[in-house]
Amino acid sequence: MTDSPEQDYDPGDVAVIGMSLRAPGARTKEQFWDNLVHGRESVSFLAKDDIHVDETLIHSPFYVRACGVLDTYDKFDPSVFGISDRMAAAMTPENRLFLESAWETLEDGGYDPDRVKAEIGMYGANNPQTAALYSSPPDRVSVGPEAIEASLAWSPDTMTSNALYYMGLTGEAVTVAAVCAGFHYAVHLACQSLLLGQTDMAVAGGAMVRLPHPRGHLWEENRILSKDGHCRPFDANGTGTALSSGVVTVLLKPLAQAVADRDHIYAVVKGSAVNNNGVSAMAYGLAQPERLSACIANAMEVGGVAPDTVSMYEANGLGMPMTDELEVHAAGMAFGKQTGTTSIGGVKGNVGHGGVVSGGFGALKAAMALYHRKLPATINLTEVNEDLDLPSTPFVPQLETADWETESGVRRAGITSIGGGGYNAHLVLEEAPTVAERAPEADGRPRLATLSALDDEALARQRARLKDWLEAHPDLRLDDICFSLNLGRKVMSRRWAAVVRSRAELIAALSDDSPRGLATETAAAPRVDPDSFRRNDHGIVRSGTDAPALSELAAAWVTGQQVDFGSLHLGEASHRVPLPTYPFQPRRFWRTDW
Repeated sequence: MTDSPEQDYDPGDVAVIGMSLRAPGARTKEQFWDNLVHGRESVSFLAKDDIHVDETLIHSPFYVRACGVLDTYDKFDPSVFGISDRMAAAMTPENRLFLESAWETLEDGGYDPDRVKAEIGMYGANNPQTAALYSSPPDRVSVGPEAIEASLAWSPDTMTSNALYYMGLTGEAVTVAAVCAGFHYAVHLACQSLLLGQTDMAVAGGAMVRLPHPRGHLWEENRILSKDGHCRPFDANGTGTALSSGVVTVLLKPLAQAVADRDHIYAVVKGSAVNNNGVSAMAYGLAQPERLSACIANAMEVGGVAPDTVSMYEANGLGMPMTDELEVHAAGMAFGKQTGTTSIGGVKGNVGHGGVVSGGFGALKAAMALYHRKLPATINLTEVNEDLDLPSTPFVPQLETADWETESGVRRAGITSIGGGGYNAHLVLEEAPTVAERAPEADGRPRLATLSALDDEALARQRARLKDWLEAHPDLRLDDICFSLNLGRKVMSRRWAAVVRSRAELIAALSDDSPRGLATETAAAPRVDPDSFRRNDHGIVRSGTDAPALSELAAAWVTGQQVDFGSLHLGEASHRVPLPTYPFQPRRFWRTDW
């Protein structure tokens, strides 16, 4: 950990201040982390009746009915973004998933897109094949001018620009094509842009939906797909991996600025590097050890990171002895001879191979491991492949979930992603710096907490989710909670507000049977005279900090008045903290023709 919160931060460090994930078996990053620490495998084994494709293959003895199923792959909530049902159906599933995930990432970081006065870069990877598998491209000649709009929703190229547009943001938009290394490439490009000052914050990630969905795969010897559907990283009996789908996005900002802005920091990107094997490949599509080693070493070098301080290595780990051996050999060359030990693991045993988002699964695993100071076990590893020769490397397989102890004094993780066609990429993450000590909260000071949604049902779900979250996170301060809610969420038409003096009062106010007088909402708000309030360009300005003044402010806000929440928190040292994001109400959208 950082010794002094007053330190000068490395100008090349980039903070991860928001994260969002949907993966097989997990709709949130918290569920994903819980699955990892408890060693759950989220690859599904399908009944024949569940597979409506591959009719000519499904009866083959080599057809494996295993798949990392994403249960929301065909669902979307267009109302939040002002998107019509017609346009929602035109959008590919990856466009839709990336948009919702980018929204969640920004909210997780504590930022309302309507109040962000900054350039937001958007960098994302997807599968160019998905659009064609989802539906044939629109015919601009026969359909007419409407096809142009539809094609922008359908095109893989416009995934990131759509996210900027529908979230009401401006900035760079780059859609990346780097096959299975796509997530890492997106993060690498985002960091480059941030460090060059071309953008203020950046959302980077990847989305993958394997179509048709769900489906199994046909096993072929010496190919990367598993014979029995299980992925066994580093195991002598590994035969490859299963295929899966998902989406991961992260919100990035230069570290020094994130600290100054009192952002919540999950981890720090110390370094990133990418390269390609080119003509040096042993065989096209296979890892080339010298090139992969150079990529890993370069990421550590640009971050000023000594290999013996990296105590977690999250491997690409396809679970195929030949590819695992090539990767371990390459990583061993990059790390060199050292006395320290580095935990080695592979998340594909849990969730399978997510294509362009597979590196995102590994990166989010590493970020959460740093955040919780815990190393999850690599599952399905029962017989370590002796040909890896791990005793001669710095790597020790992580067989059990354990607390993360380190001899170097700082926790760091390296995450490798390899893509067919010779793509190599590596990220180095470090634990977040120590937060400066703050004075305890003033006892009994009244505070205003707000929530809003598109309708009363979503508002009720928000209240329930926030109540559960606060009960599960007793360390959260009330001032941080209110600061994050009031300034970090988009203001919608149905509103709820409470004036409370403690976490316990806020939890009580969020309950269905909350004490009368604590909370007010749009459906039953007291009348107020809007002309009685003082205003500035950003809305109503508080008239005082006592409970009656805040209650009047709450009543005005829930009845539709604009409030300057910035002035409400002026002079405070509150920090942004992760809280539940908007409760999307997804519906099924699917197109079979134009």
